[in-house]
Amino acid sequence: MHDQERFNAQQENPFFADGRAMRLPVEGTVSRGNLRHDTEKFYGKDDDGNFITEIPYEITQSFLYRGQERYDIFCQMCHGGTGDGRGIIMTGQYGYVPAPTFHSDQSRAMPEGEIYDAIAYGIRNMPGYASQIGVEDRWAIVAYVRALQKSQFVPEAEMDVFDVDLAELRQIFDEEQARAAALAEARAVRGDDDVSVERGERLYVQNACNACHSVDGRDLVGPTFLNLYGSERTFTDGTTRIADEEYLIESIVNPGALITEGYQNVMVAYDFLSEAELQSLVEFIKAQTDN
Repeated sequence: MHDQERFNAQQENPFFADGRAMRLPVEGTVSRGNLRHDTEKFYGKDDDGNFITEIPYEITQSFLYRGQERYDIFCQMCHGGTGDGRGIIMTGQYGYVPAPTFHSDQSRAMPEGEIYDAIAYGIRNMPGYASQIGVEDRWAIVAYVRALQKSQFVPEAEMDVFDVDLAELRQIFDEEQARAAALAEARAVRGDDDVSVERGERLYVQNACNACHSVDGRDLVGPTFLNLYGSERTFTDGTTRIADEEYLIESIVNPGALITEGYQNVMVAYDFLSEAELQSLVEFIKAQTDN
């Protein structure tokens, strides 16, 4: 069994003129099962190359449940169980760039075909899952993402048609806010109010800021932190502003408010950071200024 009459990968084959044992498909042919004639179904695009805005499958309960199952397996660890972008990677200990929320205006406005394309082929730091998730399952995930978005974006005026106790929901929300406030108070008691450059540097690494923002002047996905503090920033809407403490904190907790010219709005909101953590990041950015 060890010695077989066959060619290994990359081995030379003198039978062919080009000497290659690994052969390409015959020109003009398509292997069985790989005919992608339906561009909407297989690529999420119409004949003109535009992303489609409808899922090319019937949306049934079983289809949505299949999407939920596949989402929980492949997506929720990054995008979170509710699609808020706070999966396990948001703990900061893994060093991944945080995933975006599905509940922003930008995500809700994405065509269905664009979400499918991101699942199949990846986008920015996200890898493609075409080799792991079949075509129908990709569309099932798209349907489930839309369901998640609808679940978190129902105007109060439209809730009357549902069997929902709004008073109970408000009570649950108030309780969650109270727990968050208690947690913030507990952090302050145990010394979480420490503000320092050293803490800011740790947060810079733990929250994967270094994946997008360098400290040596290199432009990555986002602007470098080198000499950022105190510089004049020009934004895509034509306005300008000095990068002071207020601007830096706003950019961390609400990055879509002002987009620096030459960059895309791809950063997620770090609104879960405490005030002391935000101040420490600002102190770290300040420390990257050449004197």
